Amino acid sequence: MNPLQEHLAHLTRRTFFGDVSRGIGTIALGSLLHPEVLHAAQDRPRIGLAGFPHFAPKAKRVLCLFQSGGMSHIDLFDDKPMLHKHAGQELPPSVKGTQRLTGMTSNQSAYPVVPPLKAGKRCGKNGLWISDLLPHLQTIADDICLVKSLHTESINHDPGVTFMNTGNQLPGYASMGAWVSYGLGTENANFPAFIAMVSQGTGKNPGQPIFSRLWGSGFLPSSHQGVGLRPGKNPVLYLENPPGISGGQRRELLDDLAKLNQLRAAELGDPETLTRIKAYEMAYRMQSSVPELSDISGESKATLEAYGPEVHKPGSYAANCLLARRLLQRDVRFVQLFHRGWDQHIAISRQLPNQCQDIDQPTAALIKDLKQSGLLEDTLVVFATEFGRTVFSQGKLGDPGMGRDHHGRSFTVWLAGGGVQGGIEYGATDDFCYNIAENPVHIRDLHATILHCLGIDHTRFTHKFRGLNVRLTGVEEAHVVKGILS
Repeated sequence: MNPLQEHLAHLTRRTFFGDVSRGIGTIALGSLLHPEVLHAAQDRPRIGLAGFPHFAPKAKRVLCLFQSGGMSHIDLFDDKPMLHKHAGQELPPSVKGTQRLTGMTSNQSAYPVVPPLKAGKRCGKNGLWISDLLPHLQTIADDICLVKSLHTESINHDPGVTFMNTGNQLPGYASMGAWVSYGLGTENANFPAFIAMVSQGTGKNPGQPIFSRLWGSGFLPSSHQGVGLRPGKNPVLYLENPPGISGGQRRELLDDLAKLNQLRAAELGDPETLTRIKAYEMAYRMQSSVPELSDISGESKATLEAYGPEVHKPGSYAANCLLARRLLQRDVRFVQLFHRGWDQHIAISRQLPNQCQDIDQPTAALIKDLKQSGLLEDTLVVFATEFGRTVFSQGKLGDPGMGRDHHGRSFTVWLAGGGVQGGIEYGATDDFCYNIAENPVHIRDLHATILHCLGIDHTRFTHKFRGLNVRLTGVEEAHVVKGILS
């Protein structure tokens, strides 16, 4: 059967009318895609949805520093006197309750309390407790807001990471960055609106896998998916022209290809065909923008030293932090760094200090760099993880192989910059850092707050999928955490 006839034979009434409406838009777009018009419009940023933002934003862009594996809130941000008083003793049943545990600790015969591995200090004007494992982060205490009452239903990594990054524990949903790109578009036509980078830490190595779907577009148009930057000389594959092909020849090839895709789009009305045109054009522009981004030779010696010795190692967390600042300077809307290695089930006394050393100096340098340049004022920084760790030991207490298990009932993240107060704590856990005692914040609430800082009302930000008006914040109630807003 002719492909067009086959396509029409399978059309439902709803799909037919949807395709017709898209086809009208396709015809209009086709009239604008003559090469001379297209080239003139290439420098124009892609705007977002009509009517967005809903109100004046405090943040124009987002930087998400995602610590993958489940960072220990107890060891780093949430010390309590009771942990030291009951060190080595059984966690009271009234505290532990009937919480669902993972298979790694559910059959343990004992659950002894383990206080933080290292001392900490009260930092900044308001005395935020931060572990001595993070001496550089201690110096930016007045710039960050510790949210100590996050909670999630997830107790395993993949659903937990997926939930934090997409608002749903199941794969197939759009990521945070894709939602932001979809709503607000980009202010720089030479870069994608959403860029992601991955680094491997020295804690657990290898860490939990990071899948590209975590920066995917799900059911949103695929032009809003994140672009992953790789370490090394070719951050994005296939950007370079093949041997023997000049820039002018590549331009002519893309023009001809665009014409063919326009014809195909007009024939079938498939919006993904138009997305393909946009992708080719973005790749063409990135041929010059990405190499310029990766060239850090113009950075001062003082700046490079501030990020630490690994800043010159491509793909390291330090190098990615510097690239993140350079991307934010270029008005990339959403930048996300994934750093693996926080899953300290075993040997936490060795793994956790190593992991902290990876991120401490670069993270503090990044915040100071953004603040010094004025970017922190309208950039929302989110330092997050999928869940916390248990206050009781996994394995025999005192054993060098002892660790901590997953804990979704309470954990800590912090935010800084665009629209968030610095130097404060929000929410609190009980005396054993196990249950939330004050101001609970669900992952949905965190997502609603991120969108709010960008000027977006999460209840009005939807996309039709499987007959539902789907939101990043899901179908259950979510609240903006107003207590942390400036």
